[in-house]
Amino acid sequence: MPPFLPERVPAQALIGMVHVGALPGTPRASEPVATLAARAAEEAKVLADAGFDAIIVENMHDAPYVHGPALGPEITSAMTRAVGAVVDAVSVPVGVQILSGGNRHALAVALATGAAFIRCENFVFAHVADEGLLAEAEAGPLLRYRRSIGADAVRVFCDIKKKHASHAITADLSLADCAEAAEFFGADGLIVTGTATGKPTDERDVQAVRQASSLPVLVGSGVTPEAVGVLFQHADALIVGSWIKQDGVWSSPVCPGRANELVRAARAPG
Repeated sequence: MPPFLPERVPAQALIGMVHVGALPGTPRASEPVATLAARAAEEAKVLADAGFDAIIVENMHDAPYVHGPALGPEITSAMTRAVGAVVDAVSVPVGVQILSGGNRHALAVALATGAAFIRCENFVFAHVADEGLLAEAEAGPLLRYRRSIGADAVRVFCDIKKKHASHAITADLSLADCAEAAEFFGADGLIVTGTATGKPTDERDVQAVRQASSLPVLVGSGVTPEAVGVLFQHADALIVGSWIKQDGVWSSPVCPGRANELVRAARAPG
């Protein structure tokens, strides 16, 4: 398998998501950045202690989202503090996702904090998402920006046919077609999801992407203890952001018991 994270991350990796609280200027913001960063670090430590192989820090509480250039500098600066706190708190690789379409922002945060990767939606092909029309594919500008700031070591993992989006305008393109396009455009890994946060990812979709590309394949939604064995038949890594929270609700704090249960299921023999 091609390396997609530092060598100490095994095949069949578990990647846990830390959802930073609502950031300054967003509708639900209510806490100082220092508090948000400290809580993110604590949740990351819970996941690392449970045995997760990597962490992604994401600003999902910033809903409703604005896209790309509309993201203010306060988001980048707050995420830099939160991601830096997580990097300092754990010894596993850390990734960054900034919603919506804050991919260059995420690369800059990763470079400043020493994070290892970013998660990028809309890497290839236009999408109609719940935050609006994502008319431009990210790949060309993003990878040029990565080169210009000297962040070539930061991996870019790309959602294909991203969740929370309509794909009517690309209905004639299969997941395999999108996987091939993303590989040609320079993705470092491919993320396959269900239709929305927490919704299961179809095993057949993961298998189709695995067969279409030589890149690492990650599952990006709906991972449960019952599903890990099946998904790991085709995927190199599973990203978990809902099931590991209290009551399986993404917006709740990380639950240590559920995090440990998921790791046990993933590491169970055969």
